[in-house]
Amino acid sequence: MSVLEKLSSADAIALENKYGAHNYHPLPVVLSKGEGVHVWDVEGKQYYDFLSAYSAVNQGHCHPKIVGAMIEQSKTLTLTSRAFYNDQLGKYEEYVTKYFGFDKLLPMNTGAEAVETAIKICRKWAYEKKGIDEKAAKIVVCANNFHGRTTTIISFSNDENAKKNFGPFTSGFIMIPYDDADALEEVLKNDKNIAGFLVEPIQGEAGVYVPAEGYLAKTKAICEAHDVLFIADEVQTGIARTGKLLAVHHEDVQPDILILGKAISGGAYPVSAVLADDHIMNVIKPGQHGSTFGGNPVAAVVAIAALEVVKDEQLAENAETLGQLFRAKLNEYITESNGNIATLVRGKGLLNAVVINDTEDSSTAWDICMKLRDNGLLAKPTHGNIIRFAPPLVMNEEQLLECVHIIINTLKEFEK
Repeated sequence: MSVLEKLSSADAIALENKYGAHNYHPLPVVLSKGEGVHVWDVEGKQYYDFLSAYSAVNQGHCHPKIVGAMIEQSKTLTLTSRAFYNDQLGKYEEYVTKYFGFDKLLPMNTGAEAVETAIKICRKWAYEKKGIDEKAAKIVVCANNFHGRTTTIISFSNDENAKKNFGPFTSGFIMIPYDDADALEEVLKNDKNIAGFLVEPIQGEAGVYVPAEGYLAKTKAICEAHDVLFIADEVQTGIARTGKLLAVHHEDVQPDILILGKAISGGAYPVSAVLADDHIMNVIKPGQHGSTFGGNPVAAVVAIAALEVVKDEQLAENAETLGQLFRAKLNEYITESNGNIATLVRGKGLLNAVVINDTEDSSTAWDICMKLRDNGLLAKPTHGNIIRFAPPLVMNEEQLLECVHIIINTLKEFEK
């Protein structure tokens, strides 16, 4: 089949089913174009994107500044590996460390790679700085976490679908309940081999669970008291998604290690990063960690452009304003309908979820997303009966209200 041959949606889906591994269950819509808050399928139908590639496209699809930076750099130099210096990486590292307030950056490509990197840095710091015996260091994680799907990361997941038949697993992790600072305190008091606490400021994949106010500040203080590194996984919640530059900023927390991905490139290129101050990051020496593509010049210029867009277009402020409006309108509907089909809306900024009045094993949330698709809006369920809503942060109020109208009218079609 020629690459220039135009495919129908059915043809494109059939090709993926035949030749691709079945490791995803996509909504049956085949997209071929994106601009701003909209995407179009191969037949030319326009949709509002309310997933934003799991918050990778915060700056909107194909933002001209980001795409322009990528194109221009691609004309001169794309990759050197880290065997040599390139003329863009240092500029990128300086820009990002100053942007987020850290001394050092270690560049990678994907969110899961960045999480693995943070784990390695934390362990090495524990042995060389804290004095924990080698191979004894442990990292505390939270139940229902989602940090990626590498073998090490699924080792500390309690999602059986992600774990079954993929073992043996990596040891060295202790799981505690999410949003339970007392549980963290108890573990740290009773185990001197704890190196770090890895946490999502909001658990996105679990269903946009927002912890109680003060949780992040309290757990950071507990970590400081016990000389344990506070590691914030902001791959999904970072880069203005929740109404602040970082979700931890809602409680004025500065992590010891910060993990970024997704929107750090505006969805234009795989870019991720781990940031920390010198006393932590300097434990990594040549040959101990790296990536052929990590820190390549295209990634560097794309990430700078993406972060400039966030600042110049005030995307955090926009997310905060529109997020409050979104939840207010959905709460009005839920109250008026007495929770008939939607029982709860929760979130921060423009990372939100609606809980559907049905069991986790029902198809209702999926069926609602199919109808939303028919009505011109794309979203996906998570954990069976929860629908995540996360549009690009470049959305304006008029567009948001139009989308709220679509969502509420669609939900009404499913009232019992």
